[in-house]
Amino acid sequence: MKNKRLVLKLSGEILQGENAFGISDPVITEIAENIISLQESGYEIGIVIGGGNFFRGAQKAAENMVRASADNIGMLATLQNSIALNDKFIQLGTDSVIFTSRKFGNIGREFNHIEAKQALSQKKIAIFAAGTGAPFFTTDTAAILRALEVEAGRVVKGTKVDGIYDKDPVKHPSAKFFPKISYDKYLQLELKVMDITAISLAREYQLPIKIFNIKKKSNIVQAVKNEEFGSIISN
Repeated sequence: MKNKRLVLKLSGEILQGENAFGISDPVITEIAENIISLQESGYEIGIVIGGGNFFRGAQKAAENMVRASADNIGMLATLQNSIALNDKFIQLGTDSVIFTSRKFGNIGREFNHIEAKQALSQKKIAIFAAGTGAPFFTTDTAAILRALEVEAGRVVKGTKVDGIYDKDPVKHPSAKFFPKISYDKYLQLELKVMDITAISLAREYQLPIKIFNIKKKSNIVQAVKNEEFGSIISN
């Protein structure tokens, strides 16, 4: 990987561990330690984290909500996770900074691509919170957008499965694994690992996406350093 700047996309659910919701301290500690080890290896790391451990727009609580209202709550959930992750980095003695898509008082800085690139160049971990700042866009799209804005070499997304399959491998043991798949093929098969908007934006700007299984937290390091680990979405 020639460009050692990347954006790591994490689901909020991964932070809850075995809990029904919220944040597991052992889990967030292990994730933070693995990210720090990558940074110490020379990588410049931005992070986009979802909010599904607190709130999902598609869940029952949001059934009767206007989509924009539900998405605004989801953005606040990502902000909670970003604060927790930032606090953990501080506890572990690592410089990090939160960049928010909107103004949230004294919580982080409002995102500016120049300041974000400067922070990454200064070996600070940049946490990009509150999605894109607009409803109807997922944190997947936010990860692609921020990666393009800070000129990252790729997006690396942790999921519950080992990479890209043609169908859910949990439900379909015969599912076909793709170590590499093109943007066009991904869209043609209507796969669900990342949403269509995110993939379309990545395709337009030729931004590679690595998909890997984050159930084992040390896989974060493997996914970044090992080209053969997980799946790649590219041309």
